[in-house]
Amino acid sequence: MRYPPIPNPLFIRNRTNFAAQMKPNSIAILASNDVKHTNTDDVMGFVQNNDLFYLCGIDQEETLLVLYPDAYKKENREILFIKETSELIKIWDGEKLTKEEASEISGIKRVEWIQDFEMVLQYMAFEADAFYLGHNEHMKRVTHNQETQQDRMIAWCKKKYPLHDYYRAAKITRHLRPIKSAEEVQLMQKASDISSEGFKKVLQTCRPNIKEYELEAELMYHLQKEGAIRHAFKPIIASGKNACVLHYQTNNEVCKDGDMVLMDFGVCYANYNSDTTRCFPVNGKFSERQKEVYRSVLHCLKEGSKLLKAGVAHADYEKNMANLIEAELIKLGLLDAQKVAEQDPEKPLYKKYFMHGTAHHIGLDVHDVGLYSRTLEAGMVLTCEPGIYIAEERIGCRLENDYLITENGNVNLTEALPIEMEDIERLMA
Repeated sequence: MRYPPIPNPLFIRNRTNFAAQMKPNSIAILASNDVKHTNTDDVMGFVQNNDLFYLCGIDQEETLLVLYPDAYKKENREILFIKETSELIKIWDGEKLTKEEASEISGIKRVEWIQDFEMVLQYMAFEADAFYLGHNEHMKRVTHNQETQQDRMIAWCKKKYPLHDYYRAAKITRHLRPIKSAEEVQLMQKASDISSEGFKKVLQTCRPNIKEYELEAELMYHLQKEGAIRHAFKPIIASGKNACVLHYQTNNEVCKDGDMVLMDFGVCYANYNSDTTRCFPVNGKFSERQKEVYRSVLHCLKEGSKLLKAGVAHADYEKNMANLIEAELIKLGLLDAQKVAEQDPEKPLYKKYFMHGTAHHIGLDVHDVGLYSRTLEAGMVLTCEPGIYIAEERIGCRLENDYLITENGNVNLTEALPIEMEDIERLMA
């Protein structure tokens, strides 16, 4: 493995907390993600359903978790179903987890082969009154036209057991997952530390006429060398005007002398993620205008991040952050103060140069689960990512850190990533 085993008390505790939120005499079934295919016999690889991983730590396809806290037979209260290894699988794909290994990872005593799932469930289903089933619930979900293993499980259960009540497992995990344990924070800190080293290497590599994808390759090499599973998401390596495209990902342009590069990237380590953005000059020296814009964005990051504290409403945070950026846009000469004073509040002028929110939950998912109607609490980890985008000047600047909220303010998990202009220029010299 690329990372040391996560101690199973984390998953045992997560299941205990999940079970405490379930209605009496109900069964929860959580299914792993599918292996996604490309063409013919090729696959994209496997990424686990994070609700399932959160509850058992198993990072293998064809896995099912069944929780029945009120089962009268103790051995039926937690059952893990995994894929059985055959000689053919061993030859072509390698070993899969044994029952003993899966039990050690998850802390679940009863482990069965997945082909026995329907028979085992049948013995319990008619004792229970309801099912909790998983589904990919997210405000930014883009997989609405894809059928998943979870979708198939929902359809199968409702056909097999039509008179049971049904509830959403995601409602419980969405409540639990935003509050990170000490173990989770440690893994996220490791992801951030790997990010820092990768970023420093990119700074030392960058030069005029290098391709964006060459910087991406340099980043990928060092992230994986340090133990990252993968990018947290496809990185944005955007030079010049490309930095004004919020989700630019082609990364195939030439980095030109005099331009600035916006690099938005993250590390996935032990299934936990970092998400950071940095900007730097292609030639190693910020121009005067780049310095002005950079100072404004950095000011918004430093002041705005102070607002990330327990008890703050997310909407209030975003409003205050927008006010910070609006004031900087006036200083930069991009907005007229008088026109801002007379603007339609429903159509603020700053939207021309700043179009997105600045804080999202992060954890097992980069845009982690959590309701933004919920006030901020100690244990949450959120990004802070202000930006200013001036397409007509070929300048796009966004700076992003990850913050752990505590009872006494917050902690910057990404403190090690260079962000001051003089530090960046020194590393690029």
